[in-house]
Amino acid sequence: MHGPFQRAARTAARHIAPLALGFSALCGVSAFAQDWPAKPITVIVPFPAGGGTDLVVRSVQVALQKALGQQLVIDNRAGAGGTIGSGLVARANPDGYTVGIATTSTHAVSTGVYKKLSYDPVKDFAYGGLIGTSPYVLVANPELKATDIKSFIAALRARPEGASFASVGAGTVSHLLGEKFKDVAKAPLVHVPYRGAAPAYTDLIGGQVQFMFDNPVGLAPYIQSHKLVAIATTAPDTLLAGVPTFAQAGVAGFDQSLWYGFAFPKNTPSAIVDKFNRALTAVLSDRTVAADLAAKGVRATPGSSAAMQGTVARDAPFWRGIALAAGATAD
Repeated sequence: MHGPFQRAARTAARHIAPLALGFSALCGVSAFAQDWPAKPITVIVPFPAGGGTDLVVRSVQVALQKALGQQLVIDNRAGAGGTIGSGLVARANPDGYTVGIATTSTHAVSTGVYKKLSYDPVKDFAYGGLIGTSPYVLVANPELKATDIKSFIAALRARPEGASFASVGAGTVSHLLGEKFKDVAKAPLVHVPYRGAAPAYTDLIGGQVQFMFDNPVGLAPYIQSHKLVAIATTAPDTLLAGVPTFAQAGVAGFDQSLWYGFAFPKNTPSAIVDKFNRALTAVLSDRTVAADLAAKGVRATPGSSAAMQGTVARDAPFWRGIALAAGATAD
């Protein structure tokens, strides 16, 4: 082959070679994803063992292991409101063998209360799907003698010394919802942050603070024993049957829930993320798993990876706006 035929062959080769390499790489990724998982998967939980997030993960752990055919090894990496563990996930090898637990706190609220965040919740993760959601409930000390939103606000306004609200920590959702409620109450309210739920509950029951927002799973026993009064919830919950939502009580803008889900490092092959999502969806559709989550105040919420990505993209600016308006920062 000589002359123009040689040149044409060389030109064709230059174009075909990259395509062949690309096709080969694509086949490699596809085969890798097909074989995945071939070994145990590490699940980084960015909160302490035995805490609420840890318990939610353990509700799906056994069934998800069975669906994937591999062990899920839980690695608790607590610290800085969950941002330390989340940062580890963002920087992990995107081979499908490290996945983290993302929550409203770590992947939405964090963007507004931490000045320097080591990850971008929208850009640095490939989301495996939500596990479930849990509403927030507004509870008050019985001494206020309030049973609904109207009487509760009236009681706050009637206090000449003002009122205070507890939170499970500065810069948490518990704190930000209290700040947001100031616009509804139109009364002088002082925020009192605590290091965790237990001391906050103790002072709330003792009357040192007048109200707080938190998830129902921890508060339900105190509500049922009449040590605290449930005023309204951000969404219906089986643990708080009969307690109206804020919307039902005529207060708009309080429909937020705490969500839990799985997040892989960005660049994790989409075929792996999709395979994981299908397994998770099947697990969450199991009645036994859903019932176990419900007992912990969490509603199983199966959905696509894209749906969770949209949740993060929507919620991050919402909570960031509240945090900036209130000047709220994390401890």
